[in-house]
Amino acid sequence: MATSTMAKLLLEEITRDNWHAALVLGVTPEQQRFVADSAPIAAIALAKAYIRPAGLVWVPYGFSCDGTMVGFAELAYQPESADDYWMFHFFIDQRFQRQGLGKQALQLFLGRVREHHAHAQALQLTVHPDNAPAQRLYLRAGFEPTGEVRFNELVYRLALAASGSR
Repeated sequence: MATSTMAKLLLEEITRDNWHAALVLGVTPEQQRFVADSAPIAAIALAKAYIRPAGLVWVPYGFSCDGTMVGFAELAYQPESADDYWMFHFFIDQRFQRQGLGKQALQLFLGRVREHHAHAQALQLTVHPDNAPAQRLYLRAGFEPTGEVRFNELVYRLALAASGSR
């Protein structure tokens, strides 16, 4: 599938109708350590949605273009909290990388959080210290490093009330 940077991405929750498509998504072997400890990445995310580690609600999402799932992300949150919102496992499948889809997908994800979790004041994520492209993407989207480390990764935070694309 040839995808242009002008392709229209859609964000959809992973359900019993599309979970198989999510399982085939992946990154290069060199990128795997940046996204999850094992593959398929979506299998880990779906397990978290069922098990709910740390008492959080975990909601997996797929990004699709022209009916083909091209990426993935998972929202983890504490419903009673305004600050305990996290994005995990964000990636564009290796077949569709370097086409501008990451920036578009991130904006879609942020829009979903703002629309469906209006009381959320911040979204956080962790990023591997060696993943410079992801760090640049997050900084351009308005995330800021907190100086904290979690799971041996840097913590970035986006204030949702006053955030926007830079």
